[in-house]
Amino acid sequence: MFRILGIDHLVLRVVDLEKMLRFYCEALGCSVERRRDDIGLVQLRAGSALIDLVPVDGQLGSAGGAAPGKEGRNLDHFCLRIEPFDEALIRARLETHGIATGAVESRYGAEGMGPSLYLTDPQGNVVELKGPAAA
Repeated sequence: MFRILGIDHLVLRVVDLEKMLRFYCEALGCSVERRRDDIGLVQLRAGSALIDLVPVDGQLGSAGGAAPGKEGRNLDHFCLRIEPFDEALIRARLETHGIATGAVESRYGAEGMGPSLYLTDPQGNVVELKGPAAA
């Protein structure tokens, strides 16, 4: 048998790759780990996981159907576990990039109940930033 250790990667179909790179790398702190422009794939390091960006007009993206949009997203949201969870610092960083955030609430995640907030990336994907479980 096997056991799941965590999220390995997520694949997001994107319309504007540069906006998405600015959002995930500059605003959230991911880094480009691997780039395959020949097939239309940019893989970002997000802690122990990867976020793959696939432009819809690239080789991989064109095989996946219509572009993401409000009426046709293929993902409700995904959650990135962050530390430390300092609301003021998080909001300050995101505001410098023009990113609005929702209210901080205690939500259940892989480690239990803890603080989290939601934001939206440039393609309309909802991202949850989650702190550690409350003691």
